[in-house]
Amino acid sequence: MDNRVSEPGTSLMSEPSTPRRSRRLLRRVLVTALTGGLVAGAVLAVWPGLRSGAASPPAAGPRAHRAPVRAPAQAAQALTAVTSGVPAALPALTALIGQQEQRVRAQPQDAKAWAVLGTAYVERGRRTARAADFPRAEQALQTSLQVVDEEQNLQALDGMAALALARRDFSEAKRYGEQAQELAPKRWSSYAPLIEAYNGLGDYESVGTALEKLMALKPAPAERPAVMAQAAAVYRSRGWREDAVAQLSDAAAAAGSPAQQAAYLSQLGELAFERGDAQDALRHYEEALRLDADQQAAPSGRARALAALGRPAEAVTAYRAALDRRADPRDALELGELYESLGRTAQARQSYDQVAELAKRETAGGVDDELVLGRYEADHGDAADAVERLRAEYDRQPGIEVADALGWALHRVGEDDEALRYATTATDGTKGGGLRSALYAYHRGAIEAALELEGPARRSLQEALRINPSFSPLWAPQARSALAALGEPEDGEVPG
Repeated sequence: MDNRVSEPGTSLMSEPSTPRRSRRLLRRVLVTALTGGLVAGAVLAVWPGLRSGAASPPAAGPRAHRAPVRAPAQAAQALTAVTSGVPAALPALTALIGQQEQRVRAQPQDAKAWAVLGTAYVERGRRTARAADFPRAEQALQTSLQVVDEEQNLQALDGMAALALARRDFSEAKRYGEQAQELAPKRWSSYAPLIEAYNGLGDYESVGTALEKLMALKPAPAERPAVMAQAAAVYRSRGWREDAVAQLSDAAAAAGSPAQQAAYLSQLGELAFERGDAQDALRHYEEALRLDADQQAAPSGRARALAALGRPAEAVTAYRAALDRRADPRDALELGELYESLGRTAQARQSYDQVAELAKRETAGGVDDELVLGRYEADHGDAADAVERLRAEYDRQPGIEVADALGWALHRVGEDDEALRYATTATDGTKGGGLRSALYAYHRGAIEAALELEGPARRSLQEALRINPSFSPLWAPQARSALAALGEPEDGEVPG
């Protein structure tokens, strides 16, 4: 079914502790306080940094120490960005956090200050992979919601939706996002978290409906770049790459700040890599880093592009630098696979061990890392454990990322008939899997080959290598070997 909601080639520029248990406990504590003053006082009492007047630690990154130099101006820039749902520079976020901490100390019943503080913590935690910021964010946002309840507190609802997305809790993101959208149905930023939440839940019909409403709003000029970027994300998930590139290119050209432009250039780099143009991807990633050295996705994207270009030593260095700046378990997994492809087994093992360590750290901050852990276990650990993890994750959040990972884990334990059902969900546009992913196509082809479905397997493997012949230093060679093992099509077989 074709769910297009607008003319995709048209640019908007031309048209105007255990995490869940601790969260439940925090909510119960907050609900027992009957007034905003009691709630704010309770949080200040258990939050030593705010009670003593100590500012939170500076954000990671080489430019974090610059924040005090122009703190008022930077905080004002970050405030505008955070409250409107667009990327903010990391030093500006640090300045804003310090400013808002001072404000809630002085005015503990200022619901907006608590909400802004919580949302800034979310953004900083997301940008730096510092999951320790997320419990702080939740405390601040829940305090704001107790001072001014959910029926009126749009800023806190936005923050809670952003927090849920950062933690990969798409059901919670949907709940808070829908409440925010009901409060402000004509505000573009109310739709962005909803679209991401629906996508993570595999609710592609709702993704289309939300995008239709978003595109009908005719945003103000300052808002258009972010709306175009949101449209591009939906187009990418449906396999409309050219349309996504057009929207992102216009968004980057019209971005209102270097941090915002860098975010869109990084997304253009991802699109270039996905279509197999590693050189163009590298160009976009490096330009993003030139504009914003703290851009979170560009360092690992740059490493990925270098590996695809046959520059493994540079790629290893780039991955290590990315992990030093932003310790993400997904990047550790990719580095491990790069090491493995190079025959550096001991270093690969160290990187794989780091995946579990970093995931444990994120889980302590409430992040759902079952997907990355499932992928790791399927290929480099206990495949049966991967199946168990990913079944539970798919029951809770049945997006195509999880469908692909679960199908592959089932293949790794020999359950290929069931595996193919999930692999088909991840790759068949009529079932929601419109994203053109070389990895997903390879997984489907390998499963089909195991089932002796030679024609479909050949077509899937050819599709994987056609999409991106260098999609992974470890798995792309496996795809080529599997395709070669199938040989030439038999007489009468339709070529792939």
